[in-house]
Amino acid sequence: MTSTAPAPPAAEPPAAEATPTSLAPTGRRLVRRARWYLVVLAVLLVAAVGIAVLNRGHRYAPIDPRSYDADGAHAVVALLEHQGIRTGLSTDPAAAANGADTLVLPEPDLLSPAQLRAIAAARHQRLVLIAPGPVALNALAPGIRPSDEDGGVPFAPVQSTHPDCVLDEAVRAGSASMGGMLYTSGTRGDGCYSRRHAYPLVSTPSGGGDVIVLGSAQFLRNDELAKDGNAALALGLLGSQPRLTWHLPDYTAPVLEGTQRKSFGDYLPKGWHWACYQLAVAAVLAALWRARRLGPVVSENLPVVVRAAETTEGRARLYRRAKARGRAAEALRHATAHRLAPALGVPLQAGAPEPEALCAAVADRLPERPAGDVRALLYGPPPTDDAALLRLADDLDALERQVRNP
Repeated sequence: MTSTAPAPPAAEPPAAEATPTSLAPTGRRLVRRARWYLVVLAVLLVAAVGIAVLNRGHRYAPIDPRSYDADGAHAVVALLEHQGIRTGLSTDPAAAANGADTLVLPEPDLLSPAQLRAIAAARHQRLVLIAPGPVALNALAPGIRPSDEDGGVPFAPVQSTHPDCVLDEAVRAGSASMGGMLYTSGTRGDGCYSRRHAYPLVSTPSGGGDVIVLGSAQFLRNDELAKDGNAALALGLLGSQPRLTWHLPDYTAPVLEGTQRKSFGDYLPKGWHWACYQLAVAAVLAALWRARRLGPVVSENLPVVVRAAETTEGRARLYRRAKARGRAAEALRHATAHRLAPALGVPLQAGAPEPEALCAAVADRLPERPAGDVRALLYGPPPTDDAALLRLADDLDALERQVRNP
């Protein structure tokens, strides 16, 4: 009777080594996290392109007689033509001045000195200057100056103002929306719509006609023409002669030297600084409100007790992944110095032992180790590779054992 020997137990397959799981975000994970931000950005780009395509039509500058927009001036030109006034547009101010009874010059500061001299020498019944600077005033309206040159305020907000002057056109129109740059009337001029002892409208004789200086042309806008006496004032100033030429400024031309340049604050609405103060107060109140809602710090027990060895290993893996050998070496040396100081009777200063005192104490305890070698071990340069870091850990452990058991 043959007995069958039991088969040897099958060898268990070797356990697969646990592969470390990387916590660093991958490209796919980053894209997945940011997909909604990318969708919103794409929608905004498509909307911006669509708006740009829809609004790519020609846009005119403010107070342009060809513009039907709210800030254009086509309505006043249409009213003048309805009353029989012949109107025209020109890009050459010198040629326009020779063939016009009334010449309107928006932005006269964009004209060159030669152009200003040609306009001053031309024969016209009325010249209307809109917001001129000192250089244009000296050439076309001598005697009239910006009010800030005499210590006055340079600007005034546009609002309904009574004329309070003897100019026929202003008296017939009554109150109008006037403001903007302010001027002095000089000895021969008449100022209207007084604002702080200066005027946004000044009339002065010049040759065989007169010059009208306007601090702002807002009353000529399409959306302002029906308010107060704006339409009557516009028709009176621009329709006194049978022919009117409106100069179209070249906004690419440089500004004349000596002309007052507007700063960024000039374009901000009045009282903007009070709005900034209110926003600052609101931010402080919001911070106080959130601080009250957070309440005091509440201490809670850890849900799981983690062994110190696991914490040490986890921190070591982080150091290794970041290749922070210097930081790891600093932690090892700091811990060794803190353990050696009480054993050698070296006091702690600011939470750490004095390096010179600690090295001297170790050298006294271990005569075979010079103080320089101890200092190089405890406070030397960081290791350059992992092998040097391991040697440093072994040397620190050996030094601590020798100090405790000399």
